[in-house]
Amino acid sequence: MSAATGAMAALMVGHGPDWVRDEIPVPDPGPTQIRVRVRAAALNRADMYMLEGTYNSAALTTREFVAGRECAGVVDAVGAEVDGITIGDRVMGAASETFAEYALLEAANGIPVPPALSWIEAAALPVALGTEHDALVTQAGFTAGDSVLVLGGTSSIGLVGIQMAKALGSPVVVATTTSRDKAAALEAAGADVVVVLGDGDFVARVLDATEGRGVDIVLDHLAGEPLAQSIRATRIGGTIVNIGRLAGRTSTISLDDLSFRRIRLQGTTFSVRTAAQRAQVYAALRPAVLPAVADRRIRPVIDRVYAFDDALAAAERMRSNQAVGKLVLEMPTG
Repeated sequence: MSAATGAMAALMVGHGPDWVRDEIPVPDPGPTQIRVRVRAAALNRADMYMLEGTYNSAALTTREFVAGRECAGVVDAVGAEVDGITIGDRVMGAASETFAEYALLEAANGIPVPPALSWIEAAALPVALGTEHDALVTQAGFTAGDSVLVLGGTSSIGLVGIQMAKALGSPVVVATTTSRDKAAALEAAGADVVVVLGDGDFVARVLDATEGRGVDIVLDHLAGEPLAQSIRATRIGGTIVNIGRLAGRTSTISLDDLSFRRIRLQGTTFSVRTAAQRAQVYAALRPAVLPAVADRRIRPVIDRVYAFDDALAAAERMRSNQAVGKLVLEMPTG
């Protein structure tokens, strides 16, 4: 149990187009949950979709609810069936309703925070780690030696995807951006080849980087036209996993290209996965990914940090599409 009682500050969705600060009761953990005193929480594109009412219909609700999808903090209380996590532990994790002073996480999704990570850094990792490892390894079947193309490499999860592919043994990682000004961020993340979309022949650049073969795996955070083009940049029998839709929710692809190259095109989202399925995702990444986080081969790129009360400014920054890396809210500790 814990001494935390009464009301807590939280950012609520349901009042209109923006979050509104409110006071709500501190939640009690269920049998398999832990309660976390939140030190930092990060924004995700899904938070914007929830505000706009355009997120997956299964995840939408007409009631007010607390925003946020990942955080880091100190364990404040544990459920009766939780084993291996104790009060006072430093954890990070993906969960619903994290833009608050206290958040509930399924214990299975709680990831220990390595000593080298700050709260800001830890809050910026859980969604990216789960998304990119699931797409790269579990769905695309990556093994050391595979080449990887990261479409939308300067997205916050794309930057983690680049680092993850290198940490797991990719000899060639190609990453794209739509801005020359952002190319340096891709190089700093470890990309071997940086392609500015719209500047020359994108497919030719990828083929050149892979001796004409094409990449083994594409992590696609863009969709739209880049997804359609990437089919010709993927090797025969390769895999494309669509993760995000920053360049549009539709894509017109050549079925000839798809068929002649025998490409496997896979879509993914976490919004309709069960708690057990999410737990499997985080269990799968622990053996290989957490050591790389601990020794900083995989680290978050932080664009800006905002105070909890400046959350609307953070939302505007995300809407501008100018951010390179994560936008993080630093939570009150009083």
